Amino acid sequence: MPHDYDDSNIFARILRGEIPNDTVLETEHTLAFRDIQPKAPSHVLVIPKGKYVTFDDFAENASPEEITDFLRACAQIAKAEGLSTAEGGHGFRAITNAGSDGVQEVPHFHLHILGGRVMGPMVLVPA
Repeated sequence: MPHDYDDSNIFARILRGEIPNDTVLETEHTLAFRDIQPKAPSHVLVIPKGKYVTFDDFAENASPEEITDFLRACAQIAKAEGLSTAEGGHGFRAITNAGSDGVQEVPHFHLHILGGRVMGPMVLVPA
């Protein structure tokens, strides 16, 4: 089933410049900005500029250039935020939610990069 993209979602509006953001990194295919309600000392949202709803939508339908750009942007952010273990950081968590069971709040694919402290258990609620 195809993913229906909602052009009125907050990330689409940020990409159009209708809503300001605290940009961390912008590339040809990716925008990264600080979460307005951070859950860790470093909490960056990374979004593709294309109209993708979920991780699987992005992985299946994005061009190789978009995928490479997105993943490299994530690595640059981890390094710039001092989180990359390759650069002496203590690590981070990368999270993406998909659909209602995944508790996705914004219907535009996004990845959270969280770090700067121990992140705790992977899942906080019982299954």
